[in-house]
Amino acid sequence: MNTFPSDFLTKLRKLEPHLKANIKGQDHVLPRICSVLQRGELNLAHPSRPKGSFLFVGPTGVGKTEVTITFTDYIFGEGYLHRFDMSEFQNQSSVGLLLGASATETGMLGQALGKHGKGTLLWDEMEKAHPLVLDLLLQMLDSGRITLANGETRSLNNFYIVLTSNIGAAEAMRMENSAFATIERTVLRRVDQVLRPELVARIVEKLVFNRLPYSIQREICELMVSREVERLSQLGHQLTVDAATIEMLVRDGTHRTLGARPMRNTVDRSLQQVVSQALLAGG
Repeated sequence: MNTFPSDFLTKLRKLEPHLKANIKGQDHVLPRICSVLQRGELNLAHPSRPKGSFLFVGPTGVGKTEVTITFTDYIFGEGYLHRFDMSEFQNQSSVGLLLGASATETGMLGQALGKHGKGTLLWDEMEKAHPLVLDLLLQMLDSGRITLANGETRSLNNFYIVLTSNIGAAEAMRMENSAFATIERTVLRRVDQVLRPELVARIVEKLVFNRLPYSIQREICELMVSREVERLSQLGHQLTVDAATIEMLVRDGTHRTLGARPMRNTVDRSLQQVVSQALLAGG
């Protein structure tokens, strides 16, 4: 029987509260994410497969990538997330980019797997990938290993695999007045229509992220403002942000189709501009 240090177990117990504090508007998916992660960290996952796998679907800018970054940093630390934008892997030569194009290369995937030997592999907008790249994903999910161009076979049993997709997002955005359960069924049905069934079947958790109402957009803005104010205070710049400014930032940082994605740039640009102007004015 495996025994684990008490501080390690305490950290795993605090995983869900940590995610809830940093990811807004998606409380319905966090327990299921934490369950997979906790089983993986307790060495309960099958040893010949990845520690865990996820398909995150939903509109752009609702937290699919953010939750992946957050749990990876919490479990492993910074630098253990390896992100692949599938819009860059749309042709047959993409396999060579990932695995290496010659017997002396290991490709982008080999470099990622060899960097730390553990972490998270994030495949963004996976539906855009070339079918041969999807074949690689299927192999990784099924057997938990991959063979590189130089002949080396690398194991993925210390990695989590996350696939994100906008499949069904257009339908979800049109169903503004529908219950979330109805939206969820519609999106997952669309996923089954678009993706190969053998790929979908090998993913441990398929999770639909919700649209973000105004109240959640405001919470996200307040969280980002708090982080940036704290960062600037460490540089010696003290800021106080009032409610009217928060309202302005929410309005400027929210986009109907991009969700909260522009929010961080809006917050950072606005607060840094205030400090910049004060410094240039001699304040």
